[in-house]
Amino acid sequence: MANATMVTEFLLLGSPDGWDLSFLYFTVFPMTYLGTLLGNLLIVTVTTADQNLHTPMYFFLRNLSILDMCYISITVPNACVNSLTGNWAISVTGCATQIFLVIFCACVEYLFLTIMAWDRYVAICQPLQYPLIMDAQFCVRMTLASLLSGVLYAGVHTGNTFQLSICQSNVVHQFFCDVPSLMRLSCSDTTSNMVLLLVSAVVVCGGCFLFIAMSYIRIFSAVLKFPIRAPGKAFSTCIPHILVFSVFLSSGTSVYLRSSATSDTLQDMVLSAFYTMIPPFLNPLIYSLRNKQVKEAVRRVMQRQLLSGK
Repeated sequence: MANATMVTEFLLLGSPDGWDLSFLYFTVFPMTYLGTLLGNLLIVTVTTADQNLHTPMYFFLRNLSILDMCYISITVPNACVNSLTGNWAISVTGCATQIFLVIFCACVEYLFLTIMAWDRYVAICQPLQYPLIMDAQFCVRMTLASLLSGVLYAGVHTGNTFQLSICQSNVVHQFFCDVPSLMRLSCSDTTSNMVLLLVSAVVVCGGCFLFIAMSYIRIFSAVLKFPIRAPGKAFSTCIPHILVFSVFLSSGTSVYLRSSATSDTLQDMVLSAFYTMIPPFLNPLIYSLRNKQVKEAVRRVMQRQLLSGK
């Protein structure tokens, strides 16, 4: 075994060998980031200002929007600044913090999306019991439980990763610090790390996916019994939700569960961009901005602002 060296900083590899990705960092990344911030900030503002949207559904939408703004802010701004300055160095503490926050946000996002699917199931399939089941106390408890679960999940994986000895190199083949990239730099046995990643992915990600799938199967079964226009409206909301969640799940698990021997740096970067950028960017479009209630609320809030300005 090679001698392990004390690593004081890591060097992020913004572009794989033979590829110049500066165009992405100067155009696609900033535009996606700004679009995500504007879309989610609009949702937070409208769902807070309009009393008609103070319901469990929009409570979780507001939390999801806040989470998405934090999620994309962990990686994208830093990558854009690094590309602009040419300085891709990151301290060990900064790397650990980035890993913890990315895993935390991803885990909580899975849980929020699962709760939102449950909310829609109760609203459509058990409408009479909806006020009793989805009361304010339940919503707050589920939010706190999701946040606590995210802290525990991220803490375990971050701590487990930084127990490894780094001896291969300090160059991280990624535009941000993540667990698979650091595991490839280790001269320690990473079998236990891979087993932990696999088991946790099956339990958390697989469990969330099955719960969401079962919720939507029951929703589809219920709405097919409704008048002819109801199924189309339900499908137009549920199907994009399932597609984005599937992209989120498949890209994230592909990066984290692929073997390092068969890993391709460029492909890993593309998949990582998908699971850290696409869901926060698309969630406002799918859940809120296509929603008639939200559009009317935006109109009311803007009218109030204009009147108050006069």
